[in-house]
Amino acid sequence: MRALLLTLCLLTVYGSISSQDMGRQYQPKEGEIGIFEKLDEYLPENISLIDHDGNTVSMNNLLDKPTVLALVYYRCPGICSPFMEAMAQAFSRSDMALGKDFQVLSISFDPREGPGLAKTNRNTYHHLVTKDFDPEGWKFFVADSTNIRRITEAVGFKYRRTGFDFLHSSAMIFVSKDGKITRYLHGTYFLPIDLKMAVIETSEGKSGPSLSRVLAYCYTYDPEGQQYVMNITKVAGTLILFFAVLSFLVLALKPRKRTT
Repeated sequence: MRALLLTLCLLTVYGSISSQDMGRQYQPKEGEIGIFEKLDEYLPENISLIDHDGNTVSMNNLLDKPTVLALVYYRCPGICSPFMEAMAQAFSRSDMALGKDFQVLSISFDPREGPGLAKTNRNTYHHLVTKDFDPEGWKFFVADSTNIRRITEAVGFKYRRTGFDFLHSSAMIFVSKDGKITRYLHGTYFLPIDLKMAVIETSEGKSGPSLSRVLAYCYTYDPEGQQYVMNITKVAGTLILFFAVLSFLVLALKPRKRTT
């Protein structure tokens, strides 16, 4: 029964979330922390990055395939390590080839960090990928404050400095070859099917919500049980509305019998 409800929820909600996300972007308040999706917008062409060898490169010149942007800082004591470990696990489990089907650009948003830290993190997280891949498929960069501001504003990445560290969220941000933002995969756990769908649709220039985002609509977090549970009220309400609209359309479009 639960599987049936979940399936119906996914089918019902997916289209409505997609249209809402693309047609009505949320505008964050001043100082608000989070990742606020900017689907169908484009990265600016004047972003410069510094690679792990200290070379300055143009981000625009790197976009030759579906690309994942991962905004982190390498000294992060919190979410960044679990986030990049989760990415390495997803790349290991996926049948999409890292470096061939897609690439990843990990970029530090802390202007105090240099190429040495990028190189150290490159070695660390490359070793966590448990299958063969092209090392050039996962690149690590730093940047100055001006370029950091350009990229974080372009993708809706809002964070706040607190002492030496930062408060921030995490997401894999997918960008097409022409710099179009197509999808966000939020959090620190990623399903291989989510990754595959994001790569395929990004290669086609399509944008939309991820499966995990749709699941978030159907489930709510129970702080007492410390687990996600299906929101029966929300799911039932959505299904009732869906079948009500469907019934109305059937009745409205049903051919009427001619009277003699």
